[in-house]
Amino acid sequence: MLGLNYPQARLRYPYFRRNAGYDLGGISGGFTLVELIIVIVIISIAALTAIPMMSSAASVQIRSAANMLTADLEYAKSMAISRGQKFSVVFDKNTESYRIEDQDSNVIPHPVKKGFNYDINFQNDGRLNKVDIVDADFDGTSEVKFDYLGSPYNGINSPLNSGVVILQAGGTTTTVTVEAVTGFISIQ
Repeated sequence: MLGLNYPQARLRYPYFRRNAGYDLGGISGGFTLVELIIVIVIISIAALTAIPMMSSAASVQIRSAANMLTADLEYAKSMAISRGQKFSVVFDKNTESYRIEDQDSNVIPHPVKKGFNYDINFQNDGRLNKVDIVDADFDGTSEVKFDYLGSPYNGINSPLNSGVVILQAGGTTTTVTVEAVTGFISIQ
């Protein structure tokens, strides 16, 4: 301390002890058992909270896909009402995709993604790539159309009797239903 050697420091500062437990100049002996236990507990808690989050990625994706599909069906219906013409949503189970078309079967431009068509592909979207379109059945067709009143029709222009789209991700299945006559869209 202050340039004094041990005997001088002991005489000048009687409270100074060499074996006080603070050997600042020496090498540390390692971690104590308590420190190791605390670190293990912290890592265990972090792992327990992270594992359910990783395993629920498929369930989050399927909810997102169902909400997005419902919004897109509603968009096609509102376009049909506002424009006074038929708009359709055409599904392709093989490519896990769907698109919105006008009455001339042209894919409409996407209202948000400027310069892109309204063509949604789950496999090419990293946020939804775990989601599969298991079935899209609108009275035996894979297309639903909405007229100027928002009423649904199947792919052969007959009034819709029943319409469902079944999505699956992991072990979770979700069904999007389009009601006959009213065109009410719901997620089950």
